[in-house]
Parts: sequence; C-alpha cells; structure tokens
Amino acid sequence: MIAAGALSALAAFAHLGCIVFGAPWYRALGAGEWIARAAEAGDPYPTSITLAIAAVLGLWSLYAFSGAGLVRRLPLLRTALCAITGVYLLRGSVLPPVMAAFPGRSAAFWWWSSGICLGIGLVHLVGLIQAWPALRARKG
Repeated sequence: MIAAGALSALAAFAHLGCIVFGAPWYRALGAGEWIARAAEAGDPYPTSITLAIAAVLGLWSLYAFSGAGLVRRLPLLRTALCAITGVYLLRGSVLPPVMAAFPGRSAAFWWWSSGICLGIGLVHLVGLIQAWPALRARKG
C-alpha cells in the first residue's frame, strides 16, 4: 500500500506541475492542445479541472497510506481502497471507449496513460490483497 500511495501522490504532483509550469506540461502530459491553449490564454478551466484531479489523486494517496498504517484510519477504508483500485484498473483496461469519449488527444497519450493507470491499479491490487486482513474494521 505504501507503493500505491506513493504512485498516486506522484500522479497528483504531476498534475500540479501542469498548473505551475503551464502549457508545455499540459502538452507533454497529453492533456490536449485545446487545454494547453486555454492555459496559455489564462482560462481558469484547465487549472480548475487539474486541481480537482490532483485533489482526488491526493485523497487516493492518503487512503493507500492509511491502508498501510502510515496515517490514521480513514472512514470506509476497505470500501474506498476497493473502489480506488477498481477505478485505476478500469481506466487502464477500457482504452477504446475512453478514447472515443475524449477525442483530441494522441493515441500515444491514451496508450501511455492507460498503461500507467493499469500499472498503478495492479500495485493497488497487490497492496490491497496483502493488507486485507489488517483492514478489517476495528470495533469500538
């Protein structure tokens, strides 16, 4: 779970890097040319959506660290960790429908991002399986 938390945190920081470093990072990370241009123009949309994604990834990181016992136990820990793992695995494995739903990004972006999500999902799955007995809800 520590590795899973670190990977989610790294993903969150990469998204924050887009906000700090702007259009070149949006382009490098494959957000799409229209997002990069919107960031260059000072449109608040890229920053808003990127902050939201970074916040979710940061929360997922905290849940993984909680599952590892590094931070206090968070509410609905097992349920959240199962859902997080499922989202990563689903995002990593449903490439064609995701590509069709979000046009404007390169095929390379979709293959790389799907591979990364699948990898992070597998790390979460392994961590979840290893930590499962310790994740039982504590009584009173």
